[in-house]
Amino acid sequence: MTKQASSPSANPAIPPAAVPQLRFRTARAVTALVIREMTTTYGRSPGGYLWAVAQPVALIVVLALAFSLLLRSPPLGTNFTLFYATGLLPLRMFQALSVNVGGALQFSKPLMGYPRVTFVDAILGRAILAVLTQFIVSVIILGSLYLFSHTSDTVNIERVFLAYGMIIALGLGIGTLNCFLFTLMPVWRLAWGVATGPLVLISAVIYLFEDLPLMAQNILWYNPLVHAIGTARAGFFSSYHPNYISEIFVLTCALVPAFFGVLMLRKYGRSILYL
Repeated sequence: MTKQASSPSANPAIPPAAVPQLRFRTARAVTALVIREMTTTYGRSPGGYLWAVAQPVALIVVLALAFSLLLRSPPLGTNFTLFYATGLLPLRMFQALSVNVGGALQFSKPLMGYPRVTFVDAILGRAILAVLTQFIVSVIILGSLYLFSHTSDTVNIERVFLAYGMIIALGLGIGTLNCFLFTLMPVWRLAWGVATGPLVLISAVIYLFEDLPLMAQNILWYNPLVHAIGTARAGFFSSYHPNYISEIFVLTCALVPAFFGVLMLRKYGRSILYL
C-alpha cells in the first residue's frame, strides 16, 4: 500500500497557536531596540534629553526675534513665538522620523544577524522613540507658550492630532524608503540632508500658504508638508480655516514610498547590510 505524501497546506509554516508567541517576540524585540536607542542617543550625557528641548526652543526664539523686527504682527495671532512653533515643531518631527527610520538598519546592524530581529523591528524601534521624543517636546514647548502667552485661541485637539498623524505617516513612509537607500548608498544620507535643508523655507513654516503669489501656491501645493503644517495651524489658531488641504494627497505621499521601501527591504534588507 503506497503512502500518500502530505500536502503543503496540511503543514502550515506558522501554526495559529504560535501567532501570539510571535507577537510577543516582536514586541520584546522592539522594546529592547527602543531602550537601546534611548540609551545611545540621549543617555550618554546628562544634557541629552535637555538638548532635545533646547534646540527647537533656540530655533523658535531666533525666528521670532528676527521676524518681529521686520513685521508688526505675525501672520496669525499676536505671538510670533507661538506662530513659528506651530510650524517648526511638526517639521522637526518629520525630519527626525525620516532620518532616524532611514538609519534603522545601519544602527541595528550588530543585531540583524539574529533571525528573531527583523527590519520591521529595527524600523519600529527607532520610529517609536522619535515620535515619543518629538511629541513630548511639542507638548512641553506649546504648552508653555499657551500658558504664558495668555492667548485667547482655543486648541482644536482633533485637528492637531490629525496634523501630527499626517506628519508621522509621511516621516515613517519616506523614512522606510530611506532605510533601504541609506543602507544601499550611504552617500544618499548626505544628499538627503542637503535636499531637506530648505524645507523650512518651502513648507509654510515661516509664512502662510495663502500669502504666497498664485504661481508659488501652485508649485508648493505638491509639498505634502504644507498640508500637514496648515492642518496644525488650523488646530492651534481658531481663526484660521485653510481650504487647500488634501489628506488623501498626504496619505498617498506616505504610502507610495512606504510600499516600495518595504518591498525592497524584504527582498534585499539583510544582504545589503554586508555589501
